[in-house]
Amino acid sequence: MSAPALEAVGLEKSFGGVRAVNDVSFSVPEGSLTALIGPNGAGKTTLFNLVTRLYEPDAGEVRFCGRPLAGLSPAGIASLGLVRTFQAARIFPGMTALENVLAGAHLHVRSPAWRQMLWLPAARREQRELVRSADALLDLAGLLPFRDAAATDLPMGAQKLLEVIRALMARPRVVLLDEPAAGLNDAETAELAALLRAVRSSGVTVVVVEHNMSLVMGVADRVIVVDLGAVVASGTPAEIQGNPRVIEAYVGREGA
Repeated sequence: MSAPALEAVGLEKSFGGVRAVNDVSFSVPEGSLTALIGPNGAGKTTLFNLVTRLYEPDAGEVRFCGRPLAGLSPAGIASLGLVRTFQAARIFPGMTALENVLAGAHLHVRSPAWRQMLWLPAARREQRELVRSADALLDLAGLLPFRDAAATDLPMGAQKLLEVIRALMARPRVVLLDEPAAGLNDAETAELAALLRAVRSSGVTVVVVEHNMSLVMGVADRVIVVDLGAVVASGTPAEIQGNPRVIEAYVGREGA
């Protein structure tokens, strides 16, 4: 059997004596769409930061397609094909929507800088190919009408979608999306759901942190539930919806 696309084993992380992540282990099958859910402060984003080495774990290991990631920089991890987005949209100011998407392809540009500066035929061909790919992604996300608009002028929901497709321009094997539906209205959320299904169908493995349970239950193959820094349940959406530990994590906390 092939190794999981992404695997965490015994991850731990503390900040100032507070255990943010406590012995977390999980695996993500290749080609799947996995959702990571839990109450606010459960440790979901911290897990993403540990997986992508923005934080150094106190203990444990992360493997990408069977390869340990210890010792690699975040940029090195991205070059392997493990790409992420962030909770707050990180749009490049002073650039159009199209230019923001094209920036996601920087890891795969083949033409050296001198060819690009001289605008030689090979560089022109590569640029046309990249623009076609970017336009296709903009169209898939419903953002093609805004391709030439300043990215910072787009509504926040559109900026979130823009960040997702910019990550896809890096041609990842695994993409980690941190709350991509935050700030999206119902129509934009439906476009995001269609985009996520299309990404999974293309063979890219998706892991998404999300609070929109309707979105999660509608698109995820598998759901991992985190509470107080630990995994409390995992299973299909149907299994998770009726899990008493999950209900306690969400409802019990509010009633306490």
